[in-house]
Amino acid sequence: MTTRRQFVQYAAAAAAAAAAATILPGSDSAVSAATSPAWKSGDWPWWRGPWHNGTAEAGQQVPQSWSADSGLAWRAAVPGRSHGSPIVVDDQVVVEIADAERQVQSLLCLDRSNGSQVWESVIHEGGLDVKGNKKSSMASASAACDGDRFFVNFLNGDSVYLSCVDRQGKRLWQVPVSAYVNHQGFGASPLLWEDLVYSVADNKGGGAIIAASRETGEVVWKRDRPAVPNYSSPVIFAVDGRPQLFLTGCDLVTSLNPLTGEVLWEIPGATTECVTTTVTDGKHIYTSGGYPRNHVSAVAADGSGKVVWENDRRTYVPSMLIREGTLFAVLDEGIAICWDSGSGEELWKGRLGGTFSSSPILVNDQIHATDESGRTTIFRASRDAFEVIAQNQLGSEVFATPAICGNRIYTRIAETKDERRQEYIVAIGE
Repeated sequence: MTTRRQFVQYAAAAAAAAAAATILPGSDSAVSAATSPAWKSGDWPWWRGPWHNGTAEAGQQVPQSWSADSGLAWRAAVPGRSHGSPIVVDDQVVVEIADAERQVQSLLCLDRSNGSQVWESVIHEGGLDVKGNKKSSMASASAACDGDRFFVNFLNGDSVYLSCVDRQGKRLWQVPVSAYVNHQGFGASPLLWEDLVYSVADNKGGGAIIAASRETGEVVWKRDRPAVPNYSSPVIFAVDGRPQLFLTGCDLVTSLNPLTGEVLWEIPGATTECVTTTVTDGKHIYTSGGYPRNHVSAVAADGSGKVVWENDRRTYVPSMLIREGTLFAVLDEGIAICWDSGSGEELWKGRLGGTFSSSPILVNDQIHATDESGRTTIFRASRDAFEVIAQNQLGSEVFATPAICGNRIYTRIAETKDERRQEYIVAIGE
C-alpha cells in the first residue's frame, strides 16, 4: 500500500515530470524527461532502448555489413537456451540466462570491450518449466538498470518473481509478482520510472502488475489483471499532459496512474494475446496482437475511449516503430509495412522474407530487422517507398532484439553444429 507521505512525494514528482515533457528523438511523442532514471549516452539500459520505443541515439556510425568472418568486435559463448535481449550499461553487457543443464536462471555480465565474463548472478535454482511455445524460453525478458542496480523478471516454478542485484552481481532483494499458469512462456521486461520498478505477469490463472521500491523491493501498489494469457511489457509515456502507464492485451487497452495503480481509462481495444510493447505519437498509442485475431489499432490516449483506426495485419511479436508521423512495422511473416500514424493509411509494404520474432530498431533514418534465421535487413525509414539498403547473415537462429549503442550492435544469436546448439552474445562493429 502507498503511504500518504509516499503518495505526496510521488505526486509531486509526477507533476514535475509532466511539466518537463519533451519530444524524443525519432518520434512525435511527448514523453516525460523523467520517464526513467538517468542514463548515459552510449548505453542501452533496458528493453527497447533509452526512450522505450526502439529508437537508438542519433548520429551513430553503425556497421552496414557483417558476417561470421568479418565486422565483429567479439563473440562470447553463453550457456543455456534463452531469448532475452541484451542491455548495455557503462562497461557491462548484461543478459538473462536459463540453463536447463545446470537448472539455473541467472543474470550474466560480460565485459563490453572484449566479451569476457565478469560475473554470473544465480537468481533461481530449479523450477525451470520449459513447456510452452518453442519460440519462448525460460529467460525471454530483458533486464533493466537504473545505474546502481539491475532488475530482472523470471518465471520460476508456478510464479513470476522480480529480483534486484547490484552492479557486482550481488542479489539485493526479490519479491513475488503473481502466481503463473504457463501457457506459452513468459517474457515481460521490468520498467523503471522515478524511484519505482514495475513488473507484470499476465496469465490465464489471473495475473497482476506491481510497483515496487527500487531500493528496498517494498511493494507500493499491486493491481490484479484478467485471467487470460498475455505477454506484453508495460511502458510509461507522458501523453495528454500526464504520465500514463500503458498495458495492451487481455482484450483491453489500459492506462494506469503509475503512482497508485488507479485506472485512468480502459477500453476493449486489443485482442487477448499481445507480445509487442506499444509506442505513441503523442496523441495515440498503438496496440497489436495475434490471438485470437490479428490487429493493429490506434487508440486515442486522452481517455475518450476512441479507436481511431484499425486493420487486420498480424504484428503479433515484433514491436513497432514511429518516426515523424509514420508508423513502421515488421509483420511476423516477413513483410515490412508503413502507415500514416494519424489516419492508418497504408503508404507502402515490401517483402523481407523469413519469419520474425525480434523487434526492429530505428537507427538514424534506417531500420534494422532481424529474422529468426539470423538475416538482418536494413531498410530506409521513409514514408515514400520501401528501400532495402543491405542484408547480412549471422548465426542460424535469432529471437532476441539487438541493442544498438556506442556505434556497435550487441545481439544474441544461436548456431547449431553437429546437432549441438550454442548461443553467443556478439558485438558487431569496431
